[in-house]
Amino acid sequence: MSEPKPRFRINKRGYDRFSVDDTLDRLTFERDSLKQQLDTYSKQMSEANDQLNSIKQRYQSLVSELGVREKAADDIARLALKEANSVIASAQNNADSIVREALSTARIVLVEIARISKEAKGIKKEMHDQLDALTKALDNFVIPVIPAIHLVSDTDSDKDQDNAD
Repeated sequence: MSEPKPRFRINKRGYDRFSVDDTLDRLTFERDSLKQQLDTYSKQMSEANDQLNSIKQRYQSLVSELGVREKAADDIARLALKEANSVIASAQNNADSIVREALSTARIVLVEIARISKEAKGIKKEMHDQLDALTKALDNFVIPVIPAIHLVSDTDSDKDQDNAD
């Protein structure tokens, strides 16, 4: 983004004022434009970070909810087996039908656990993919560097060289 050093026409009393003013106006406009672009990129990065934080919070919430559901499913399965054993011990005559009922309940619970687990894994993968995509977008985000402008020192050294000639 390096531009050639500006050359100004020399008049009787120094440099052509209009040429210098035009160059300064152009450089000021470029600087302001680059500052605006930097501000825009900074806002976009801030919004992307906010979105990333929101996704992370949602992910943590889903992980927490999954843990609660798994614990509840474990408790339900444990209670179902405990109840089945109690019924079997107290009623030998109806043991076969009671065991079948408990196993049916356990199957329903296990199917529900499997469904919840599968759904949670899908959501987890989706959130992970979104998080990876957002991380890639942030990694690929490049903020342009604003070049340093040294007009005063360049102009003074040009005058010194012209006076020496």
